[in-house]
Amino acid sequence: MARILHIEDDEGSRLLVRKLLQAFGHEVVEALSGVEAIRLAQSQSFDLVLVDINIPELDGYEVVLRLRSIESLSSVPIVAITAEGDQETSQAVGCDAFIEKPIDVASFPQQISMHLEKKSRPPFPCSPLLKASQRIVQRLEQKICALGEANQRLEELIRRRSDLLRNLSHEFVTPLTPVLGHLKLLLSEELGPLNPAQRDALLAIDGGLARLRAVLDTLLDVAALETGRLHFFARPYDFVRLVRRVIQEQRSRMLDRKLEFHALIPENPCPAHGDAEKIRRAIVHLLDNALKFTPPGGLVVLAAWTEPLLGVAVADSGPGIPKSRLDKVLELFCQGDSSLTRSAGGLGLGLAFAKRVAEAHGGRLSIESPPLSVPKVEPGIGQRLKGTLAKIEFQVQPHIPASSSM
Repeated sequence: MARILHIEDDEGSRLLVRKLLQAFGHEVVEALSGVEAIRLAQSQSFDLVLVDINIPELDGYEVVLRLRSIESLSSVPIVAITAEGDQETSQAVGCDAFIEKPIDVASFPQQISMHLEKKSRPPFPCSPLLKASQRIVQRLEQKICALGEANQRLEELIRRRSDLLRNLSHEFVTPLTPVLGHLKLLLSEELGPLNPAQRDALLAIDGGLARLRAVLDTLLDVAALETGRLHFFARPYDFVRLVRRVIQEQRSRMLDRKLEFHALIPENPCPAHGDAEKIRRAIVHLLDNALKFTPPGGLVVLAAWTEPLLGVAVADSGPGIPKSRLDKVLELFCQGDSSLTRSAGGLGLGLAFAKRVAEAHGGRLSIESPPLSVPKVEPGIGQRLKGTLAKIEFQVQPHIPASSSM
């Protein structure tokens, strides 16, 4: 009976070695990384160590160097098992033997027994160079442990942020429900007739609440996205009708900002399959950004197509996005203009949400600033579009189940 420490990150390799050695009555303690192996070696005693050279964090050579600096392992045989390692280097850092992968199942237990017989070997001699290398590896180990702890704290902060987004959205949505209900009753004049000034005021409230609800819905989706719980529901819908609906919903904003708007949309219906509501909101985010960042009197163009993929491109004559931020605007909470004095609102969620929706439907989202070319747009109009182009594409029939978590 021997206690053997096996350092290996591959599950299949661990299982094979465990079965072979346990069949001969040996106890096998497994470590999936070098840092974990060092912790085990500092707190437990072993008769033999088996180490794969290609392991995460510290590699096998570094682990062996570190293990040889632990007094209880100075006389313990260490055997390298690897497919891509150097035998001479393995022996130089402190290994007693080198076994190539794939291991020979028939002879492996006998090889291990042979090395166990040498467990009373003299301590491994450490030259000044090896001792210096051991100190370097020890400092590296400490840095890796510190990074691991920092990553755990970061993951906890991300989890708390997701919980905060979800709870905050819920706390806002709950009181909004009766507000929206009573507003609908007022606008329908079920609670009495309205004069023109009252109707205008209620319509303004309705528009503001609709935008607030859209932000809250996006916050909920972002929280679900971060935790891997964003659900997509695949149903039949008409892509062309959906795009026309988006334009109609945003028409009043275009008029308020006195923007010149061109829509280039196919005339024929286009039956498709997917989560129409999330696709609609993804397109809304693209158009919303163009309307938000284009100055009054500017130009916004929306072009849609149905072959070979379903696609929508929105281009504008706004200030554009700095090249240094083009790679970041598709990340959560990142915006094209990061200054505190920026005039446009937003939380930096829309493009990240749209990107995820596109990917879930087998497509992609891309951003250009300034636009290299705008699909379907005449050259005269295209020359005026010097701001940003956001293009999103979807498959007509994406391979997503009726209800999936992505």
